[in-house]
Amino acid sequence: MFFLLSKLLDVVLLPAVWLLALLLAALVARQPRRQRQWLVAATVLALLCTNNALVNEALLAWEKPPVPLAALPAHADAAVLLTGITDVDKSPHDRVYLNAGADRLTNALWLYRAGRVRRIIVSGGSGALQQKAHTEAADLTSLLRLAGVPNADIIQEDSSRNTRENALFTKRLLARYPGTDTLILVTSAFHQRRALGCFRKVGLQPISFPAGFRSSDRKGTPDYWLVPNAGALENLSVLIHEISGWLTYKALGYM
Repeated sequence: MFFLLSKLLDVVLLPAVWLLALLLAALVARQPRRQRQWLVAATVLALLCTNNALVNEALLAWEKPPVPLAALPAHADAAVLLTGITDVDKSPHDRVYLNAGADRLTNALWLYRAGRVRRIIVSGGSGALQQKAHTEAADLTSLLRLAGVPNADIIQEDSSRNTRENALFTKRLLARYPGTDTLILVTSAFHQRRALGCFRKVGLQPISFPAGFRSSDRKGTPDYWLVPNAGALENLSVLIHEISGWLTYKALGYM
C-alpha cells in the first residue's frame, strides 16, 4: 500500500501538475475577475519554477556536497551503488538505458578502479508498478562487467523497490559476506540525506559519497538569474519529490 501511495504522491507533487490545475481553473472560471486571478497565479508559478537561480540555490542547500577522494578510507570493503538511474521500460531490452543519474555508476566504478573499494554492491530491483523484463541491479551489473569488474567483486541485491528496502535488504545480504564492514554509499547528491538515514536506521554506518549532482556553480550572468529554464522545472520536481520522501520516511520512522 505504501508503495502505491508513494507513486500517487509523486504525481500530486509535480509542479507541472499544479500549473496545469491553475490553467484549467482559469479555463472553467465563469467570472472574468476569478479567471484573471488564476492566470496570474499560473504565471507567477511558471516564473518561479523556471527560474534557474532560485531552483539552483535550493538544490545547493539540500544536496550533500562533493567528497574529495582523499577524504575516504584508503581501502574500504565495498561501495554500495543505489539504482534508480536506468530506464527499464525502454525497448528493445537487449541493452541498458541510463538516465541523468548515471554518475552514480561511473563514480562507483571510479572508486573501484582507484583501489578505494574491494567490491561493489549494486542495490535495487525496480521501482515500477508492473514487473519488468529485468531489474536495475542486473542492468548495472552488466555494465560493471563490461567495464572489467570481475563477477567475484560484484554483489547484487535486486529485490528492493525503494530506499528503505535498499537499506534493509543490503543489511540482510551482508550477513553472507562477513568482514564487509566499511561501506561507501554512492547515490545522487539530492538523495544522500534519505539514503544515509535509512542505512543508519538498520544499523549500517556508510560513508557518504554523493554523485549525480543536479546543482551547478553559482553564476553572476543575467541568463542565470533572469532567463526561464525548462531544466529548472525538472530539477524542482526532483527536489520536491525528494524532500517529501524524506519527510514521509521521517514520519514513518524509516530514518
